[in-house]
Amino acid sequence: MNWKTEWKKLAWITGIFLTFFYLPVGNARFDNAIMESLHLAKWYAQEHVLLCLVPAFFIAGAIAVFVSQASVMKYLGAKANKVLAYGVASVSGTILAVCSCTVLPLFAGIYKMGAGLGPATAFLYSGPAINVLAIALTARILGVEMGIARAVGAILFSVVIGLLMHLIFRKEEQAKAAAQMMMPDEEVSRPLWQNGLYFLSMVGILVFANWGKPDLDTGLWAAIFSLKWAVTAVFAAALGVMLMLWFKIKWWKVALSALPVVALAIGFPEQPMVAFAAGVIGLSAFTSTDKGEAGEWFSSSWGFAKQILPLLLFGVLIAGALLGRVGQEGLIPSEWVGTAVGGNSLRANFFASFAGAFMYFATLTEVPILQGLISNGMGKGPALALLLAGPALSLPNMLVIRTVLGTKKTVVFVCLVIVMATISGMLFGAFTN
Repeated sequence: MNWKTEWKKLAWITGIFLTFFYLPVGNARFDNAIMESLHLAKWYAQEHVLLCLVPAFFIAGAIAVFVSQASVMKYLGAKANKVLAYGVASVSGTILAVCSCTVLPLFAGIYKMGAGLGPATAFLYSGPAINVLAIALTARILGVEMGIARAVGAILFSVVIGLLMHLIFRKEEQAKAAAQMMMPDEEVSRPLWQNGLYFLSMVGILVFANWGKPDLDTGLWAAIFSLKWAVTAVFAAALGVMLMLWFKIKWWKVALSALPVVALAIGFPEQPMVAFAAGVIGLSAFTSTDKGEAGEWFSSSWGFAKQILPLLLFGVLIAGALLGRVGQEGLIPSEWVGTAVGGNSLRANFFASFAGAFMYFATLTEVPILQGLISNGMGKGPALALLLAGPALSLPNMLVIRTVLGTKKTVVFVCLVIVMATISGMLFGAFTN
Protein backbone atom coordinates (compact mmCIF):
# COMPACT_ATOMS: atom_id res chain seq x y z
CA MET A 1 0.00 0.00 0.00
CA ASN A 2 1.28 3.44 -0.96
CA TRP A 3 0.75 5.37 2.28
CA LYS A 4 1.61 8.71 0.70
CA THR A 5 -1.23 8.31 -1.81
CA GLU A 6 -3.60 7.10 0.90
CA TRP A 7 -2.80 10.07 3.15
CA LYS A 8 -3.62 12.42 0.28
CA LYS A 9 -6.97 10.71 -0.20
CA LEU A 10 -7.65 10.94 3.53
CA ALA A 11 -6.77 14.66 3.51
CA TRP A 12 -9.20 15.29 0.65
CA ILE A 13 -11.96 13.30 2.33
CA THR A 14 -11.38 15.10 5.64
CA GLY A 15 -11.32 18.52 3.98
CA ILE A 16 -14.57 17.89 2.09
CA PHE A 17 -16.21 16.52 5.24
CA LEU A 18 -15.20 19.56 7.33
CA THR A 19 -16.36 21.91 4.57
CA PHE A 20 -19.86 20.43 4.60
CA PHE A 21 -19.85 20.03 8.39
CA TYR A 22 -19.26 23.75 8.93
CA LEU A 23 -21.20 24.96 5.87
CA PRO A 24 -22.99 28.15 7.01
CA VAL A 25 -26.36 27.15 5.56
CA GLY A 26 -29.03 29.39 7.03
CA ASN A 27 -26.77 32.43 7.18
CA ALA A 28 -28.55 35.12 5.14
CA ARG A 29 -25.45 36.34 3.29
CA PHE A 30 -24.26 32.82 2.48
CA ASP A 31 -27.67 31.68 1.26
CA ASN A 32 -28.02 34.81 -0.86
CA ALA A 33 -24.52 34.30 -2.32
CA ILE A 34 -25.45 30.76 -3.41
CA MET A 35 -28.59 32.07 -5.08
CA GLU A 36 -26.61 34.85 -6.75
CA SER A 37 -24.14 32.34 -8.20
CA LEU A 38 -27.05 30.35 -9.67
CA HIS A 39 -28.78 33.49 -10.96
CA LEU A 40 -25.56 34.62 -12.66
CA ALA A 41 -25.00 31.17 -14.17
CA LYS A 42 -28.60 31.12 -15.45
CA TRP A 43 -28.24 34.57 -16.98
CA TYR A 44 -24.90 33.58 -18.51
CA ALA A 45 -26.45 30.47 -20.09
CA GLN A 46 -29.48 32.35 -21.42
CA GLU A 47 -27.86 35.53 -22.69
CA HIS A 48 -24.24 34.72 -23.39
CA VAL A 49 -23.48 31.13 -24.38
CA LEU A 50 -25.71 30.78 -27.44
CA LEU A 51 -25.18 34.21 -29.00
CA CYS A 52 -21.56 34.87 -28.01
CA LEU A 53 -19.65 31.70 -27.26
CA VAL A 54 -21.12 29.35 -29.85
CA PRO A 55 -20.27 31.63 -32.82
CA ALA A 56 -16.83 32.21 -31.25
CA PHE A 57 -16.26 28.44 -31.03
CA PHE A 58 -17.10 28.03 -34.72
CA ILE A 59 -14.75 30.91 -35.63
CA ALA A 60 -11.95 29.42 -33.50
CA GLY A 61 -12.51 26.01 -35.07
CA ALA A 62 -12.36 27.59 -38.52
CA ILE A 63 -9.08 29.32 -37.67
CA ALA A 64 -7.58 25.99 -36.65
CA VAL A 65 -8.74 24.18 -39.80
CA PHE A 66 -8.94 26.69 -42.65
CA VAL A 67 -6.25 29.26 -41.82
CA SER A 68 -2.83 27.92 -42.71
CA GLN A 69 -0.22 27.92 -39.98
CA ALA A 70 2.11 29.73 -42.38
CA SER A 71 -0.38 32.61 -42.68
CA VAL A 72 -0.73 33.01 -38.91
CA MET A 73 3.04 32.94 -38.45
CA LYS A 74 3.53 35.43 -41.30
CA TYR A 75 1.34 38.07 -39.67
CA LEU A 76 1.32 37.17 -35.95
CA GLY A 77 4.20 34.72 -35.47
CA ALA A 78 7.32 35.21 -33.39
CA LYS A 79 9.25 36.33 -36.51
CA ALA A 80 6.48 38.49 -37.99
CA ASN A 81 6.87 42.20 -38.61
CA LYS A 82 6.33 43.68 -35.16
CA VAL A 83 4.53 46.82 -36.32
CA LEU A 84 2.08 44.78 -38.40
CA ALA A 85 1.60 42.06 -35.77
CA TYR A 86 0.93 44.39 -32.85
CA GLY A 87 -0.99 46.84 -35.02
CA VAL A 88 -3.46 44.14 -36.08
CA ALA A 89 -3.73 42.65 -32.59
CA SER A 90 -4.17 45.98 -30.80
CA VAL A 91 -7.20 47.16 -32.78
CA SER A 92 -8.99 43.83 -33.12
CA GLY A 93 -11.55 44.81 -30.51
CA THR A 94 -12.93 47.54 -32.74
CA ILE A 95 -14.35 44.76 -34.92
CA LEU A 96 -15.16 42.13 -32.29
CA ALA A 97 -17.68 43.40 -29.73
CA VAL A 98 -16.87 40.57 -27.33
CA CYS A 99 -16.35 40.15 -23.60
CA SER A 100 -13.45 38.58 -21.71
CA CYS A 101 -14.88 35.07 -22.12
CA THR A 102 -15.98 35.22 -25.76
CA VAL A 103 -12.48 36.21 -26.89
CA LEU A 104 -10.97 33.04 -25.37
CA PRO A 105 -11.77 30.57 -28.18
CA LEU A 106 -10.40 33.04 -30.74
CA PHE A 107 -7.24 33.59 -28.69
CA ALA A 108 -6.72 29.85 -28.22
CA GLY A 109 -7.20 29.32 -31.95
CA ILE A 110 -4.55 31.78 -33.14
CA TYR A 111 -2.08 30.86 -30.37
CA LYS A 112 -2.24 27.15 -31.12
CA MET A 113 -1.82 27.92 -34.82
CA GLY A 114 1.55 29.55 -34.17
CA ALA A 115 0.93 33.18 -33.20
CA GLY A 116 3.69 34.68 -31.09
CA LEU A 117 3.05 35.13 -27.37
CA GLY A 118 3.27 38.94 -27.66
CA PRO A 119 0.73 39.46 -30.48
CA ALA A 120 -1.52 36.71 -29.06
CA THR A 121 -1.71 38.32 -25.60
CA ALA A 122 -2.15 41.76 -27.20
CA PHE A 123 -5.16 40.31 -29.04
CA LEU A 124 -6.36 38.63 -25.82
CA TYR A 125 -6.42 41.99 -24.06
CA SER A 126 -7.65 44.16 -26.94
CA GLY A 127 -10.51 41.88 -28.02
CA PRO A 128 -12.84 42.81 -25.14
CA ALA A 129 -11.15 46.07 -24.12
CA ILE A 130 -11.33 48.06 -27.36
CA ASN A 131 -15.03 47.80 -28.06
CA VAL A 132 -16.34 50.72 -30.14
CA LEU A 133 -19.82 50.49 -28.64
CA ALA A 134 -18.48 50.37 -25.08
CA ILE A 135 -16.13 53.30 -25.66
CA ALA A 136 -18.93 55.38 -27.21
CA LEU A 137 -21.21 54.54 -24.28
CA THR A 138 -18.42 55.44 -21.84
CA ALA A 139 -17.94 58.84 -23.47
CA ARG A 140 -21.66 59.60 -23.47
CA ILE A 141 -22.40 58.52 -19.89
CA LEU A 142 -19.11 59.02 -18.03
CA GLY A 143 -17.74 61.93 -20.03
CA VAL A 144 -15.68 62.48 -23.18
CA GLU A 145 -12.37 62.55 -21.32
CA MET A 146 -13.09 59.15 -19.77
CA GLY A 147 -14.07 57.74 -23.17
CA ILE A 148 -10.89 59.05 -24.82
CA ALA A 149 -8.73 57.84 -21.92
CA ARG A 150 -10.28 54.38 -22.17
CA ALA A 151 -9.74 54.12 -25.92
CA VAL A 152 -6.16 55.38 -25.90
CA GLY A 153 -5.25 53.48 -22.75
CA ALA A 154 -6.65 50.19 -24.06
CA ILE A 155 -4.74 50.39 -27.37
CA LEU A 156 -1.48 51.30 -25.64
CA PHE A 157 -2.13 48.65 -23.00
CA SER A 158 -2.46 45.85 -25.51
CA VAL A 159 0.79 46.73 -27.27
CA VAL A 160 2.80 47.26 -24.07
CA ILE A 161 1.47 44.09 -22.43
CA GLY A 162 2.19 42.08 -25.57
CA LEU A 163 5.74 43.44 -25.80
CA LEU A 164 6.41 42.79 -22.11
CA MET A 165 5.09 39.23 -22.38
CA HIS A 166 7.39 38.68 -25.36
CA LEU A 167 10.41 40.10 -23.50
CA ILE A 168 9.76 38.20 -20.28
CA PHE A 169 9.44 34.88 -22.12
CA ARG A 170 11.81 35.74 -24.98
CA LYS A 171 13.86 32.53 -24.67
CA GLU A 172 10.76 30.41 -25.24
CA GLU A 173 9.71 32.68 -28.09
CA GLN A 174 13.13 32.40 -29.75
CA ALA A 175 12.94 28.61 -29.57
CA LYS A 176 9.41 28.73 -30.98
CA ALA A 177 10.52 30.98 -33.84
CA ALA A 178 13.43 28.68 -34.67
CA ALA A 179 11.10 25.68 -34.78
CA GLN A 180 8.66 27.55 -37.02
CA MET A 181 11.38 28.39 -39.53
CA MET A 182 11.99 24.66 -40.07
CA MET A 183 8.35 24.00 -40.96
CA PRO A 184 7.48 23.56 -44.66
CA ASP A 185 4.96 25.85 -46.36
CA GLU A 186 1.43 24.49 -46.32
CA GLU A 187 -0.72 24.04 -49.39
CA VAL A 188 -3.59 26.51 -49.70
CA SER A 189 -6.90 24.81 -50.52
CA ARG A 190 -8.75 28.00 -51.57
CA PRO A 191 -7.93 31.64 -52.37
CA LEU A 192 -7.47 34.16 -49.59
CA TRP A 193 -10.50 36.19 -50.66
CA GLN A 194 -12.78 33.15 -50.20
CA ASN A 195 -11.47 32.50 -46.70
CA GLY A 196 -11.80 36.21 -45.97
CA LEU A 197 -15.48 36.31 -46.94
CA TYR A 198 -16.11 33.07 -45.02
CA PHE A 199 -14.68 34.55 -41.82
CA LEU A 200 -16.42 37.87 -42.44
CA SER A 201 -19.79 36.10 -42.49
CA MET A 202 -19.12 34.45 -39.12
CA VAL A 203 -17.77 37.64 -37.53
CA GLY A 204 -20.85 39.46 -38.85
CA ILE A 205 -23.11 36.91 -37.17
CA LEU A 206 -21.19 37.26 -33.89
CA VAL A 207 -21.20 41.08 -33.92
CA PHE A 208 -24.79 41.76 -35.00
CA ALA A 209 -26.44 38.95 -33.01
CA ASN A 210 -24.96 40.57 -29.89
CA TRP A 211 -25.67 44.21 -30.84
CA GLY A 212 -26.91 45.76 -27.62
CA LYS A 213 -29.91 48.04 -27.30
CA PRO A 214 -28.80 51.69 -26.92
CA ASP A 215 -30.21 54.05 -24.31
CA LEU A 216 -31.80 56.28 -26.96
CA ASP A 217 -34.39 55.14 -29.50
CA THR A 218 -33.00 57.42 -32.20
CA GLY A 219 -29.67 57.67 -33.94
CA LEU A 220 -27.33 55.32 -35.80
CA TRP A 221 -26.94 52.73 -33.01
CA ALA A 222 -30.70 52.51 -32.56
CA ALA A 223 -31.21 52.11 -36.32
CA ILE A 224 -28.69 49.27 -36.45
CA PHE A 225 -30.29 47.65 -33.41
CA SER A 226 -33.69 47.65 -35.10
CA LEU A 227 -32.17 45.74 -38.03
CA LYS A 228 -29.79 43.50 -36.06
CA TRP A 229 -31.59 40.22 -36.75
CA ALA A 230 -32.18 41.03 -40.40
CA VAL A 231 -28.46 41.76 -40.85
CA THR A 232 -27.58 38.60 -38.89
CA ALA A 233 -29.86 36.61 -41.22
CA VAL A 234 -28.08 38.04 -44.28
CA PHE A 235 -24.68 36.99 -42.93
CA ALA A 236 -26.06 33.53 -42.05
CA ALA A 237 -27.49 33.10 -45.55
CA ALA A 238 -24.16 34.16 -47.05
CA LEU A 239 -22.40 31.57 -44.89
CA GLY A 240 -24.79 28.88 -46.12
CA VAL A 241 -24.14 29.78 -49.77
CA MET A 242 -20.37 29.70 -49.24
CA LEU A 243 -20.56 26.30 -47.54
CA MET A 244 -22.35 24.94 -50.60
CA LEU A 245 -20.10 26.56 -53.20
CA TRP A 246 -16.67 26.34 -51.61
CA PHE A 247 -16.93 23.58 -49.00
CA LYS A 248 -18.93 21.13 -51.12
CA ILE A 249 -21.79 20.77 -48.62
CA LYS A 250 -24.84 19.23 -50.32
CA TRP A 251 -27.41 21.90 -51.10
CA TRP A 252 -30.25 19.85 -49.66
CA LYS A 253 -28.49 19.61 -46.28
CA VAL A 254 -28.20 23.39 -46.06
CA ALA A 255 -31.79 23.84 -47.25
CA LEU A 256 -33.09 21.25 -44.78
CA SER A 257 -31.30 23.06 -41.95
CA ALA A 258 -32.54 26.47 -43.08
CA LEU A 259 -36.24 25.55 -43.27
CA PRO A 260 -36.82 25.33 -39.47
CA VAL A 261 -34.91 28.59 -39.00
CA VAL A 262 -37.11 30.45 -41.48
CA ALA A 263 -40.30 28.89 -40.08
CA LEU A 264 -39.39 29.81 -36.49
CA ALA A 265 -38.34 33.32 -37.48
CA ILE A 266 -41.73 33.88 -39.13
CA GLY A 267 -43.76 32.07 -36.47
CA PHE A 268 -41.99 33.57 -33.45
CA PRO A 269 -40.70 37.01 -34.53
CA GLU A 270 -40.54 38.19 -30.90
CA GLN A 271 -38.22 35.31 -29.93
CA PRO A 272 -35.32 35.47 -32.41
CA MET A 273 -33.08 33.34 -30.20
CA VAL A 274 -35.32 30.32 -30.96
CA ALA A 275 -34.55 30.64 -34.67
CA PHE A 276 -30.88 31.31 -33.89
CA ALA A 277 -30.71 28.13 -31.80
CA ALA A 278 -32.30 26.15 -34.64
CA GLY A 279 -29.65 27.52 -36.98
CA VAL A 280 -26.85 26.45 -34.63
CA ILE A 281 -28.35 22.95 -34.34
CA GLY A 282 -28.73 22.66 -38.11
CA LEU A 283 -25.15 23.85 -38.76
CA SER A 284 -23.83 21.42 -36.15
CA ALA A 285 -25.84 18.55 -37.63
CA PHE A 286 -24.61 18.76 -41.21
CA THR A 287 -21.01 19.70 -40.37
CA SER A 288 -20.58 16.99 -37.72
CA THR A 289 -21.67 14.28 -40.18
CA ASP A 290 -19.49 15.56 -43.04
CA LYS A 291 -16.42 13.48 -43.91
CA GLY A 292 -14.43 16.38 -45.35
CA GLU A 293 -13.30 19.86 -44.28
CA ALA A 294 -16.65 20.76 -42.71
CA GLY A 295 -16.39 17.72 -40.43
CA GLU A 296 -12.91 18.81 -39.33
CA TRP A 297 -14.30 22.30 -38.71
CA PHE A 298 -17.00 20.98 -36.36
CA SER A 299 -14.56 18.64 -34.61
CA SER A 300 -12.14 21.51 -33.94
CA SER A 301 -14.95 23.78 -32.71
CA TRP A 302 -16.24 21.06 -30.41
CA GLY A 303 -12.74 20.60 -29.03
CA PHE A 304 -12.59 24.26 -28.01
CA ALA A 305 -16.07 24.02 -26.46
CA LYS A 306 -15.09 21.00 -24.34
CA GLN A 307 -11.95 22.75 -23.14
CA ILE A 308 -13.47 26.13 -22.33
CA LEU A 309 -17.14 25.80 -21.34
CA PRO A 310 -16.73 23.78 -18.08
CA LEU A 311 -14.12 26.19 -16.74
CA LEU A 312 -16.22 29.22 -17.67
CA LEU A 313 -19.27 27.80 -15.91
CA PHE A 314 -17.24 27.05 -12.77
CA GLY A 315 -15.73 30.55 -12.86
CA VAL A 316 -19.14 32.22 -13.30
CA LEU A 317 -20.51 30.31 -10.29
CA ILE A 318 -17.58 31.43 -8.11
CA ALA A 319 -17.76 35.04 -9.35
CA GLY A 320 -21.50 35.15 -8.67
CA ALA A 321 -21.07 33.79 -5.15
CA LEU A 322 -18.32 36.27 -4.28
CA LEU A 323 -19.56 39.45 -5.95
CA GLY A 324 -23.20 38.82 -6.91
CA ARG A 325 -24.88 40.49 -9.87
CA VAL A 326 -25.37 44.17 -10.62
CA GLY A 327 -27.28 45.67 -7.70
CA GLN A 328 -27.16 42.41 -5.71
CA GLU A 329 -24.96 41.25 -2.84
CA GLY A 330 -22.54 38.34 -2.83
CA LEU A 331 -20.25 37.17 -0.03
CA ILE A 332 -18.18 40.37 -0.41
CA PRO A 333 -20.29 43.37 0.74
CA SER A 334 -20.67 46.01 -1.96
CA GLU A 335 -19.96 48.80 0.54
CA TRP A 336 -16.42 47.42 0.90
CA VAL A 337 -15.88 48.12 -2.76
CA GLY A 338 -17.50 51.56 -2.59
CA THR A 339 -15.40 52.75 0.36
CA ALA A 340 -12.15 51.33 -1.05
CA VAL A 341 -12.13 53.21 -4.37
CA GLY A 342 -12.61 56.82 -3.29
CA GLY A 343 -9.96 59.41 -4.07
CA ASN A 344 -6.87 58.73 -6.19
CA SER A 345 -4.53 56.91 -3.84
CA LEU A 346 -2.36 53.95 -4.82
CA ARG A 347 -4.56 51.74 -2.66
CA ALA A 348 -7.77 52.91 -4.33
CA ASN A 349 -6.41 52.44 -7.86
CA PHE A 350 -4.89 49.05 -7.05
CA PHE A 351 -8.10 47.85 -5.43
CA ALA A 352 -10.15 48.97 -8.42
CA SER A 353 -7.77 47.19 -10.80
CA PHE A 354 -7.63 44.04 -8.69
CA ALA A 355 -11.37 43.84 -8.11
CA GLY A 356 -12.10 44.62 -11.75
CA ALA A 357 -9.74 41.88 -12.90
CA PHE A 358 -11.64 39.22 -10.98
CA MET A 359 -15.18 40.49 -11.60
CA TYR A 360 -17.13 39.33 -14.65
CA PHE A 361 -18.46 42.08 -16.93
CA ALA A 362 -20.70 41.24 -19.85
CA THR A 363 -20.21 43.56 -22.83
CA LEU A 364 -21.33 47.16 -21.98
CA THR A 365 -22.37 46.37 -18.38
CA GLU A 366 -19.23 47.93 -16.92
CA VAL A 367 -20.48 51.45 -17.79
CA PRO A 368 -23.69 51.46 -15.68
CA ILE A 369 -21.81 49.71 -12.86
CA LEU A 370 -19.18 52.45 -12.87
CA GLN A 371 -21.86 55.13 -13.10
CA GLY A 372 -23.29 53.86 -9.83
CA LEU A 373 -19.86 53.62 -8.16
CA ILE A 374 -18.88 57.14 -9.25
CA SER A 375 -22.14 58.53 -7.88
CA ASN A 376 -21.20 56.88 -4.57
CA GLY A 377 -17.80 58.55 -4.39
CA MET A 378 -15.49 56.54 -6.67
CA GLY A 379 -12.58 58.62 -7.98
CA LYS A 380 -11.92 59.17 -11.68
CA GLY A 381 -8.55 57.42 -11.49
CA PRO A 382 -9.90 54.19 -9.96
CA ALA A 383 -12.81 54.35 -12.43
CA LEU A 384 -10.40 54.28 -15.38
CA ALA A 385 -8.33 51.57 -13.68
CA LEU A 386 -11.43 49.38 -13.40
CA LEU A 387 -12.36 50.12 -17.04
CA LEU A 388 -8.91 49.04 -18.23
CA ALA A 389 -8.67 45.90 -16.10
CA GLY A 390 -12.28 44.76 -15.78
CA PRO A 391 -13.61 44.06 -19.30
CA ALA A 392 -10.38 42.31 -20.37
CA LEU A 393 -10.12 39.93 -17.41
CA SER A 394 -12.37 37.92 -15.14
CA LEU A 395 -12.04 34.87 -12.90
CA PRO A 396 -13.63 32.56 -15.52
CA ASN A 397 -11.33 34.07 -18.15
CA MET A 398 -8.21 33.39 -16.05
CA LEU A 399 -9.10 29.73 -15.53
CA VAL A 400 -9.25 29.18 -19.28
CA ILE A 401 -6.13 31.22 -20.09
CA ARG A 402 -4.20 28.95 -17.73
CA THR A 403 -5.11 25.88 -19.83
CA VAL A 404 -3.74 27.62 -22.94
CA LEU A 405 -0.66 29.45 -21.63
CA GLY A 406 0.13 27.60 -18.41
CA THR A 407 0.17 28.92 -14.85
CA LYS A 408 3.35 31.02 -15.07
CA LYS A 409 2.41 33.00 -18.18
CA THR A 410 -1.16 33.48 -16.93
CA VAL A 411 0.03 34.91 -13.60
CA VAL A 412 2.41 37.28 -15.39
CA PHE A 413 -0.31 38.42 -17.82
CA VAL A 414 -2.81 39.10 -15.01
CA CYS A 415 -0.21 40.94 -12.94
CA LEU A 416 0.78 43.12 -15.90
CA VAL A 417 -2.84 44.11 -16.51
CA ILE A 418 -3.43 44.95 -12.84
CA VAL A 419 -0.19 46.91 -12.43
CA MET A 420 -0.63 48.90 -15.65
CA ALA A 421 -4.27 49.64 -14.88
CA THR A 422 -3.22 50.91 -11.45
CA ILE A 423 -0.53 53.21 -12.90
CA SER A 424 -2.88 54.48 -15.62
CA GLY A 425 -5.57 55.22 -13.06
CA MET A 426 -3.21 57.20 -10.86
CA LEU A 427 -1.91 59.27 -13.81
CA PHE A 428 -5.43 59.95 -15.11
CA GLY A 429 -6.66 60.87 -11.64
CA ALA A 430 -3.72 63.25 -11.12
CA PHE A 431 -4.37 65.08 -14.41
CA THR A 432 -8.14 65.33 -14.05
CA ASN A 433 -8.40 66.30 -10.38
